[in-house]
Amino acid sequence: MSSTPHVTHVTSAGAAWLASAGAYPRSTLALWEERPKAPVVLPCGHAFDVVSAPGIFGRRMLDRMWGEGPGSGPVAEYRGRILLFTAPGTAQRLPSLLEWEEWGTRGRADGRTGALPPLLCHGTGDAVTVPAPAGTDGPASRWLVAPDTRQPWLPGPEILLWAAVRAARAAVRISIFPPAELDANVYDVSRRR
Repeated sequence: MSSTPHVTHVTSAGAAWLASAGAYPRSTLALWEERPKAPVVLPCGHAFDVVSAPGIFGRRMLDRMWGEGPGSGPVAEYRGRILLFTAPGTAQRLPSLLEWEEWGTRGRADGRTGALPPLLCHGTGDAVTVPAPAGTDGPASRWLVAPDTRQPWLPGPEILLWAAVRAARAAVRISIFPPAELDANVYDVSRRR
């Protein structure tokens, strides 16, 4: 069971924070006033960076962040990916931290721990589509943790690294027994005398 908060709509202060990422915040706010269910494309790198993870893995990261860590900043789901809003600079720093920890984009090669699926880091020069502030546009575009203040707390690269590694390790099932061969005879030895 997840302990992630379920704030599904953006407050007016949260909308102001999101709009501040763009060059024309008042125009973005006016668009949302006229069409509150309209998603919008916002630039990254100034107000926030975004780390985009595949749906299930992103949910695992989010569960780790809320269950065992400090929580998260705003989080959205868009077209099957989880968008974790992070501190500016995270998109630049996270890939190098993953490489340094030998997780990289392909994960560890030792087979004892799971590989990280592709994490897409959006920073300066990138833009992301964010869900509408009011309500949802279906399951393909919605807020999981909506921004509710003008200055929300945003996790940095170290927290995202920690959450990704924990999520990958939790997904791995380690067995002391080798995989069974398809044509092997299997005997129940638990009833030996």
